[in-house]
Amino acid sequence: MPPQSVQTEETDSTTTPARTRGADTRALTQVLFGQLKNLEPGTPEHGRVRAALIEANLPLVRYAAARFRSRNEPMEDVVQVGTIGLINAIDRFDPERGVQFPTFAMPTVVGEIKRYFRDNVRTVHVPRRLHELWVQVTGATEDLTTAHGRSPTTAEIAQRLRISEDEVLACIEAGRSYHATSLEAAQEGDGLPGLLDRLGYEDPALTGVEHRDLVRHLLVQLPEREQRILLLRYYSNLTQSQISAELGVSQMHVSRLLARSFARLRSANRIEA
Repeated sequence: MPPQSVQTEETDSTTTPARTRGADTRALTQVLFGQLKNLEPGTPEHGRVRAALIEANLPLVRYAAARFRSRNEPMEDVVQVGTIGLINAIDRFDPERGVQFPTFAMPTVVGEIKRYFRDNVRTVHVPRRLHELWVQVTGATEDLTTAHGRSPTTAEIAQRLRISEDEVLACIEAGRSYHATSLEAAQEGDGLPGLLDRLGYEDPALTGVEHRDLVRHLLVQLPEREQRILLLRYYSNLTQSQISAELGVSQMHVSRLLARSFARLRSANRIEA
């Protein structure tokens, strides 16, 4: 019989620099919050510690902002908006709740960014030249309204700006891209249910969107090997025995790593009742 191989547990010495930086940031954040709770709001020292917290957690904002790269908005603007959410989260965070700050802050940061896209970004992309002309049309409309005491005609605006009436109409149409029409308001006054009530359906999976986002954020904080084991177990549907054969470790070791991963995830996501 061949000698039995002895499985040894790998150490966490393979921790990546990025994960190390994340652990350092969490430790620094915990220390800073400990200092902040003992300082009087509005004092210079309170402001200094608060600014240090913001600076230390800016990578969290950049991580959240990266999800919105496809929105065709300057990433600097998205990060700036996300930073507002970070500041709000810092001001509301209570370390005594036992929740990790990134877990608490992420929904606030993402929510602030989503609000920005909902309220401030054009619903339809407008060519730059048409946008600039629209600003001129708006200004001319206000001036003529003041001068004549009534809304100006398209011809009057065109004459004032020395452009064609078609260009004026195109600008007016482009201006509507700044304001999305409410699906409910479109049906006001006709006695019928709002269009929003008559279209589509409520997706039951929506309630778990934010939770899944938090889970993804927590998973990337685990060691790489534990991430892989969770993927093999719950995404590839492999048994512990199959995982042990895949990784070349004992099934008991796989079971211990799974239990350790669950403990870390529960600890990071623990919420005060």
